[in-house]
Amino acid sequence: MEKVVIIGGGYAGIYALQELVKNRNIKITLIDKHTFHNLQPEVYDLIANKSNIADVTIDLTTLCMGLNHPYLEYKNLKVRKIDKETKKIYTEEQEIVEFDYLVMAAGTRTFFPPQIPGLNHAHDIKKLHWAMFFKQSFENQLFKKIQFEAKQCDDTHIVVVGAGLSGVEIAAEMAYNSKMFFKRGNFSCDNLKISLVSSSDTILPGLTPQLISMSHERLKSLGINVITNTKLQKCNEDHLELSNGTKIYHSFIIFTGGIEASPITSQLDVDKNGRGQILVNEYLQTNKYPNIFAIGDIAEIKNKKGEIMPPNVTVARISGTSAGKNILSMIKNKKMTACDPKLEGILIALGGKYAAGNLYGLLHVQGRIAYEIKKYVFSSYRKPLLKLIKAGYKKLKKL
Repeated sequence: MEKVVIIGGGYAGIYALQELVKNRNIKITLIDKHTFHNLQPEVYDLIANKSNIADVTIDLTTLCMGLNHPYLEYKNLKVRKIDKETKKIYTEEQEIVEFDYLVMAAGTRTFFPPQIPGLNHAHDIKKLHWAMFFKQSFENQLFKKIQFEAKQCDDTHIVVVGAGLSGVEIAAEMAYNSKMFFKRGNFSCDNLKISLVSSSDTILPGLTPQLISMSHERLKSLGINVITNTKLQKCNEDHLELSNGTKIYHSFIIFTGGIEASPITSQLDVDKNGRGQILVNEYLQTNKYPNIFAIGDIAEIKNKKGEIMPPNVTVARISGTSAGKNILSMIKNKKMTACDPKLEGILIALGGKYAAGNLYGLLHVQGRIAYEIKKYVFSSYRKPLLKLIKAGYKKLKKL
């Protein structure tokens, strides 16, 4: 029986898994050091109290049970070594997992440049436990302000470094949430400040000028101080030092400046880019090992025009589905199909029920309609998974 192993239960890994289970005569193992799939784009709703942990996670045990495949198992393990020759995966837990085909889907993490001193004072909210920590810290800051507002009303200054999608969305959600908090309680001590620092000459570099403009206007309306064309040079416990010579005193720092591939890629002697992402061919195979595929954020994926695709959910879905189909084709000695990802558009959450977006490169939308489209896109992904984990939960309770 052919053995297929997926390392990483994120978006790409789950889409690959949903294809692979169509062959009921192979053994499939999903490995992840976490017990849940984190719906990362929705973590900002968690911070803004629009949702709870159950809304932004998918339990991997019940998901696998819900897929109802006779030879599918989920293993909560941390990979230590991948032996390509013997086709064995060694884990921190001393368990060895064998494979015939391997899918690398471990994603990326926030890159903390070593040349910037003091970044240990900053936080990475892409990780769920840090998002929870920040949520609690943010709420504690708000509570302290109202607790002591009659005696003192010190400035609370939250700084977001990095004005890509993550930075813009978290800054907008925080600003909107705090604004509504003070308005709802009629609290006088509402001097919470949020600054967004971009090393580029604009926010959201690489997006359309119209989308950048719409997003910038929204941030301004929320009272966010947008600082562009400025780099972080040093991060101290109570202040930041910027390349324009200014200091910003802060209460909390969030760092969203760039990504790097999961360190697990160091286990493979294959071609990689400067961020550690694995270079793949049109079938999503690594250059040295045709039985090892890389999908989602951990891979540098190109379309048929040779353009590098941005790491996002759409590319994760397309690459995961494509890799799953190609592995099934290889098992049956059939011809594989080239992966040609196309972006359907981009939608940016900008606080409350407001978003901005570009659809298929043709139409720009903003406001409530963009928010509802974004909400629908997320729901269309989450609903089928909820159905699977509910089925898996029922099976689990019968054991």
